[in-house]
Amino acid sequence: MTLTKAELVQQIYNVHPSLSKPQAVDAVDAFLRISKSTLIQGTDLLLSGFGKFSVKDKNSRRGRNPQTGDELTLDARRVITFKPSGILRDKINTP
Repeated sequence: MTLTKAELVQQIYNVHPSLSKPQAVDAVDAFLRISKSTLIQGTDLLLSGFGKFSVKDKNSRRGRNPQTGDELTLDARRVITFKPSGILRDKINTP
């Protein structure tokens, strides 16, 4: 099962009765907008008790087309990695 943005808004709305539904939507949108712009700038995003999102540069490398076996060069790119905090990792691994 996957948690969608709409479900996240609904859960925030349910947990915080003082917020209207549009305010819950605005809060989620603001968080996502700030998170995206931070990562686009190449800055790490650290959420205490949750984990750290980091932007890593990958060099170009040799690869191959799995269908034809032809060799090709994969372009350099940036990827986002996530490392969970010890707290989250422990909670996930506790039965």
